[in-house]
Amino acid sequence: MRAIRWRIIGGRRSWLRRWAGKRAARWWILFGLGALLGGALAGLHAGVRADKPSVPADRASAVESREGADSASAQETLNRDMAGTGSSREVASSDRQDDAQPAPGPLDRMIVRVYLTKEKRIEKVPLELYIRGVVAGEMPIEFEEEALKAQAIAARTYIVRRLTLGDRSGMTVDGADVTDTIDHQVYISLKQLAKQWPEEERKKNLDKLNRVVEETKGLVITYDGEPIEAAFFSTSNGYTENSEDYWQEELPYLRSVASPWDIHISPKYKETVTFELGEFCRLLGIRKREAASLRVLEWTDGHRIQSVAAGDRTWSGREVREKLGLPSTQFEWKIEGDKVEVTTYGYGHGVGMSQWGANGMAMEGSTAGQILRHYYSGTKIEQASKLVER
Repeated sequence: MRAIRWRIIGGRRSWLRRWAGKRAARWWILFGLGALLGGALAGLHAGVRADKPSVPADRASAVESREGADSASAQETLNRDMAGTGSSREVASSDRQDDAQPAPGPLDRMIVRVYLTKEKRIEKVPLELYIRGVVAGEMPIEFEEEALKAQAIAARTYIVRRLTLGDRSGMTVDGADVTDTIDHQVYISLKQLAKQWPEEERKKNLDKLNRVVEETKGLVITYDGEPIEAAFFSTSNGYTENSEDYWQEELPYLRSVASPWDIHISPKYKETVTFELGEFCRLLGIRKREAASLRVLEWTDGHRIQSVAAGDRTWSGREVREKLGLPSTQFEWKIEGDKVEVTTYGYGHGVGMSQWGANGMAMEGSTAGQILRHYYSGTKIEQASKLVER
């Protein structure tokens, strides 16, 4: 067995020596065969790839995210569908893979949490979509575009200031920043807009809203480099109010200015309401015999009532407005028998921008910037992103 084993080994060694003697020739043969085999495999692989188109990594990940994200609501789908006629920046940003696009700034990432009071739920929307809903809720879509732009900038200023300061005033719901009511800013979701506008007007109105928001994107009103308290209201009595004449705080940019346009164009400029004398006195907390002594003590710079008195009682114009539910603090009254007729001029608190006045200015050719600088004294219009960088 040992002899046989050694013969096999010895024979194998002799075969290796012979193979080694001709190894150069054999090496070239093997190299050629390998090259031919590699080429065939490469051709086969190319044929397979040609039958299965490749998917870019970024697009593939977007598809996976879209399929896996159960948080994509019907509202978001509606937003995408109905915004198609507006800003290409808003609609197509997820489809563009342009490396030259600037990175999203803080405002692009800002989310507004709106408490929808009727639905009793919180809706989370990007800043600019929130502004679109506020413009739609706060100002008639039939208004001039420059007036709508002024409203958009004022609305954006209000919410940017509120969010950056962490202002929670007027909120009773945890997890929300604002309500959708006049306590903050009236907000209408796109789904609600789709229902309130006739189908034949929907596209035109959405186009107009999108254009207004897009052309003012990121703009806010500032005073000394800070976003202002951008108060606004419906209709003036011909003038706006100083802030301290309605609220306690005196703000240098909320000064009384003339607003004559409202008188001629606003349907809310003048209103008369009639009270029963007993109800009128009950609301004010006075006796019937004291009603005849009701008199104005002082007027504001905005030609509204600063204070009134009856008997030994004194109220501010705002207190009377709130007690009687009046549209304005400029009012006059007339007592006839058991009736009290009260006539008011203007609609709203009167501080800041008059919306009907803004539309009147726009009808005369004023730009959004000119409108805002008229109603907010000594202010500038700036990109909010600059304020973040300071």
